[in-house]
Amino acid sequence: MQTSNILAKIEAPLFREGIPDFRVGDTVRVHYRIVEGEKERIQVFQGVVLKRHRAGVRSTFTVRKVSFTVGVERMFLLHSPRIDKVEIVSRGVVRRSRLFYLRNLAGKAARVRDAKD
Repeated sequence: MQTSNILAKIEAPLFREGIPDFRVGDTVRVHYRIVEGEKERIQVFQGVVLKRHRAGVRSTFTVRKVSFTVGVERMFLLHSPRIDKVEIVSRGVVRRSRLFYLRNLAGKAARVRDAKD
């Protein structure tokens, strides 16, 4: 048996259902479960999706927001059990698969154009 078939069997039960179909450039709100000692709380991280890495269960996405004039980027595992939910706030129109150029922009220049429904 090939290793790819073995990995597919191991990863099959780890896939999560109900993840919305978001793309690079969309503004998303990620509800992430934080464990501090014995307490558990949900932290919301809202920002623009800079990139997506599609690799089955190991898929990731990076979200960037500006908090008090400091850019904050966070990478999330898409199928992580710690992600409570992902909400799409708005759809963005971009022509790139990686939006790393937003790191060098500030203010209104760092906005992503919204999709018109």
